[in-house]
Amino acid sequence: MRTRREVIGLLGSGTEEHRALVEPLARWLARQGFHLLTGAGGGVMRAAAEAFVAVEERAGLSLGIVPGTVGEEGWRPKPGYPNEAVEVPILTHLPLSGARGTEPMSRNHLNVLTARALVALPGGAGTVSEAVLALRYGKPLILFGPREAFHAFPAELERTEALERVCAFLLAAPHPGPSGSG
Repeated sequence: MRTRREVIGLLGSGTEEHRALVEPLARWLARQGFHLLTGAGGGVMRAAAEAFVAVEERAGLSLGIVPGTVGEEGWRPKPGYPNEAVEVPILTHLPLSGARGTEPMSRNHLNVLTARALVALPGGAGTVSEAVLALRYGKPLILFGPREAFHAFPAELERTEALERVCAFLLAAPHPGPSGSG
């Protein structure tokens, strides 16, 4: 019987890479056999995907949810998307992001719903909106980085600066049930 490979989402800044946090976590995810899911852009998303695909013995793939628009000329990705380390770009017609990240036309819903569990690194309004959606949809999420970087995030979310705690959180996160939810 085939088993479904689990997807872990890494969320964070589209401009700042936070490589000291991102790279060891992305390499660990690759060695654990997970798929990596990002928003397919720059910053944390690019740094995570690059570190993940650099692990030669990995079994998982680098997935990226690509924001886009549909117009008279057809579909177009948001400029700069997907980054070159995304192996499986998942193209959407969903253009909204940032402060509008909880609205129905944002790809953030797909980022959150696709992952079994999520790790948010420091980021702006888009990352905060993904954290809000994780709470709304009941998805496990941990904040990884300096506490002061998360002042705008919901207070009930766990914050840590320890990679070991993030790894333990992800390993303990509930697995989807028979219906595929959870």
